[in-house]
Amino acid sequence: MKDFAAIDFETANNERSSVCSVGIVIVRNGEIVDSFYSLIQPEPNYYNYWCSRVHGLSQEDTEDAPVFPKVWAQVEPKIAGLPLVAHNKPFDESCLKAVFRVYQMDYPDYEFYDTLCVSRRKFPHLPNHQLHTVAAVCGYRLDKHHHALADAEACAWIARKIL
Repeated sequence: MKDFAAIDFETANNERSSVCSVGIVIVRNGEIVDSFYSLIQPEPNYYNYWCSRVHGLSQEDTEDAPVFPKVWAQVEPKIAGLPLVAHNKPFDESCLKAVFRVYQMDYPDYEFYDTLCVSRRKFPHLPNHQLHTVAAVCGYRLDKHHHALADAEACAWIARKIL
């Protein structure tokens, strides 16, 4: 796969619609050509301890952030016509579908690929298939794990190697 958009969401709480940040990395002809990151005001708008502990974001970080439809208006032209790639597609795809539902937006049925699923087949010997582990095997050092843009970059790097 030479053209795609790697995507990663972080959530504020256990609701899939509570996306509080998004990272996108655009790959064309096998090269990273663009990236996008934004904080998002989550819906529902509260943070639980465990999610904040994972990604380090809190209410204060997103209190002035735009709502999802405004962020997606910036993302949509960047990803137009591209398949989406995520490491653990079920999570990121369900977040995207949930937040589209919450804001009553028409979901365009994005084509999604999963680097986690492929990495399990490609690297059965690994002790785990977490993003940072697979990224390292693919030659990418993930320093800011659970920052949406850093995770999207790692996913793009993996996808360029194994998809």
